[in-house]
Amino acid sequence: MTPSRFPLLLLAAACALAPSLAGAAPQPVAKNIIFFLGDGMGPTTITAARIDRYKEEGLLHFERMPHSARIKTYSNDAQTTDSAPSMGAYMTGIKINNDVISMADAKPFAPRKDANGNASIDACPAGNGRAAATILELAKAAGKSVGSITTTELTHATPASTFSHVCERDMAYQIAAQVVPGGAGFNPALKDGVDVLMGGGRNHFTPFDPARNRLGRADGRDLMAELAAQGYTVAANADQMQAAPGGKKFVGIYSDVSHLDYALARRAGQPPLAQMTAKAIDLLAPNPKGFFLMVEGGKIDHALHDTNIKNALAETVDFDDAIKTALDKMEALDPGLRNTLLVVTADHDHTIVMNGYAKRGNPILDLVRNVDDGAPARDADGKTFTTLVFGNGPNRPHQRLDVDSATALGDAYHQETGVRLKGETHGGGDVKLFATGAGAGVFKGTMENTKVFHLMKAAFGF
Repeated sequence: MTPSRFPLLLLAAACALAPSLAGAAPQPVAKNIIFFLGDGMGPTTITAARIDRYKEEGLLHFERMPHSARIKTYSNDAQTTDSAPSMGAYMTGIKINNDVISMADAKPFAPRKDANGNASIDACPAGNGRAAATILELAKAAGKSVGSITTTELTHATPASTFSHVCERDMAYQIAAQVVPGGAGFNPALKDGVDVLMGGGRNHFTPFDPARNRLGRADGRDLMAELAAQGYTVAANADQMQAAPGGKKFVGIYSDVSHLDYALARRAGQPPLAQMTAKAIDLLAPNPKGFFLMVEGGKIDHALHDTNIKNALAETVDFDDAIKTALDKMEALDPGLRNTLLVVTADHDHTIVMNGYAKRGNPILDLVRNVDDGAPARDADGKTFTTLVFGNGPNRPHQRLDVDSATALGDAYHQETGVRLKGETHGGGDVKLFATGAGAGVFKGTMENTKVFHLMKAAFGF
C-alpha cells in the first residue's frame, strides 16, 4: 500500500462507520435541566443585589457558576421586549411578537371583557399564527417529568410560555384551561399534564364570585377540582405543599387573587421560592428518564416597574436562594452534576442605573456619599441623590428636593426617574446568562435568546 493512499482509506472507513454530520442526531449530555428565569433581572440589578447582600467583593450564588454569556433580548417586532416573547424565545427557539405566548407568526389581540367585567373572551382570529413547541412539551413527549413554578400568577407570561399557546398574554382564563387534562381547551401537547405547577392567581382557576373582588371564571368551571379529579394533589399553602405525597402530579396555588407577596412582606402560608423549588425537585427527580423544571423569580420585575429597588433586590436574593437550594439538592442526587444542566438568566432588563461616585462600602440603596469625606454628594442644583435611579417612571418631581438617608433606605421609597412616564418600562439591553453542570460549556459569548432553546434541546438529545 502506498503512503499516499493510506489517509484516503482511513477517511473512507470513517465515513462508512459514522453518520453524516448533517444527519447525525445530537447526543444527549443532560438527563435533567433546571431553567431559572429572573424576570427583569438585568446586569445592574444583579450588581446592586450582590453589593446589598455580600458587599462589592462578594458574589451571588449563581454568579459562581463557571460558564456565562450575554443574551440579546429584542423580540420579533420590538427593540425592547416584554416578558412574553422573551420567555417564548427561550422556550421555543423562535422570535415572537410582543405580548404573544409561544406562538409563531401571531399578532396580539387583547381578550374582551365578559359580563362580570373580566377579560376572559378570546378575541384571537382564526389562522392567527401557530403553536410553537416548547422545551417543556418536548421533554414531556420524551417521557420526562416536567414542572413550572413561579412567584407570579401561574398564568403570567413567563410560566404560561412553558405550557400554553395564546395570541395575547392577558388571556389568563384560557391559559389556565390549557393545563387541565381532559378539559375543554386542554393543550394536548402536554400529554397527561404538567407534573408540577406552582404560583398564584387562583381566581383564574375557580368560578366567578361577586364577593371576591368580582374575579373568577365566567364559565363556572372549577379547574382546581378538575385537576384533583385528574389525580393531582392540590395545595393552597406551604403546609399542604410540604405534605404532598410523591408519585402524584401536584398543583399549588398560594394566592386567592393575583401574584404571591413580595419576600419582605410574605404572609403566613405562602412558601418562599426556595421551598417551592425543593419540593418541585423532590416530586420530579424520581423519574428515571429525568425532568425539566422552570423556576421564575417573577416579582423582581414587579418591584422594578414600581421603581422600588429595595423590593427588587430582596426578590433577587430570594431567587438566588432558590438557585442555591437547587444546586445543593441536585449535587446530592447527582454528584458533580454529571447528568444535570442548570441555566440562570433573565428575560429582559429595566431602566435602573447605578450612578455617581459613591465610596466603597456605601449602602447601595443610600445616597451617594463622597469617597474623600463620606459627605452626601450634590447634583448641579446642590441637591442630594441616590446611587440607584431609573431612566424613566413616575417619580420625577418638577423641582428636586434633598433626599435623606432614612427616606432612601425605607421600605416604601420609590427611586427618582429621568423621563417622566406613568410607569417604568423595560430596558432593551443585553442580559446575563450563567450555567453549570452537564453540557454547560456551550453557553458563552454573545448570543440570541433563541439559541438558548436550541442548546438546551441539544443537551437533551432532542
